[in-house]
Amino acid sequence: MDGKVVIVTGATSGIGEAACYLLAARGAKVVAAGRRADRGEAVVQRLRDNGGDGIFVQADMASNDDIRNLVDAAVRTYGGLDGAFNNAGMGGAREQLHEYTDENWDQVVAVNLTGIYRCMKYQIGAMLRSGAKKPGGAAIVNTASTLGHRASQLSGAAYTATKHGVIGLSRQAAISYIREGIRVNVVSPGATDTELLAPLKAMGPEIVKQVNEINPIGRMATAEEVANAAVFLLSDAAAMITGHALPVDGGQLAKL
Repeated sequence: MDGKVVIVTGATSGIGEAACYLLAARGAKVVAAGRRADRGEAVVQRLRDNGGDGIFVQADMASNDDIRNLVDAAVRTYGGLDGAFNNAGMGGAREQLHEYTDENWDQVVAVNLTGIYRCMKYQIGAMLRSGAKKPGGAAIVNTASTLGHRASQLSGAAYTATKHGVIGLSRQAAISYIREGIRVNVVSPGATDTELLAPLKAMGPEIVKQVNEINPIGRMATAEEVANAAVFLLSDAAAMITGHALPVDGGQLAKL
């Protein structure tokens, strides 16, 4: 990843934060993005303290203007764009479909699916202008979920639908730009110990036990374990991999 310019969304905690540190340690120039400026600046300061190179750009994935500004800031600061880890997402309401509100639906779709569509739209444009066909090319990794491959009684309608959508969108982009030097892949985490699962964990130890057992390995994934998979897919080591959704799930999907 040495010298590559990489955007990471959802960078202020969890998987995104872990990816920032891993990318910086491997020599990437990291453009960290998120809504919480104080957390984002702290992430960038930490990676700089450890010898890394990065900036923070405040951005809401529900805002087209914020996403366009994020990509522009990356190019303006570092002269181009080589990679992106579109990781930002939200869980949304867990009500039954017939009780779901349009407001809840629109909010989750705006962040989880439309946000990734807009990220890729501007990122791919920047990558093409940066010369994606140069050695190593360019790469995008989007975060879906094992719930992009199946359904669950613990999930809400919008979350499951958007994660399925992320996988379909990513595969379409992978095929559309396969001859342009741009690879597009997906990481599909199983239950992962991040802020997104905080509401479930707050429901008590029995629920935590159930969540741990979703992954046959018997525990939740760590943020670093998922981030490692994303960084691999962004790297030249994955040069022959595109259009793939990689489960990081302790065997969850294997048993279906």
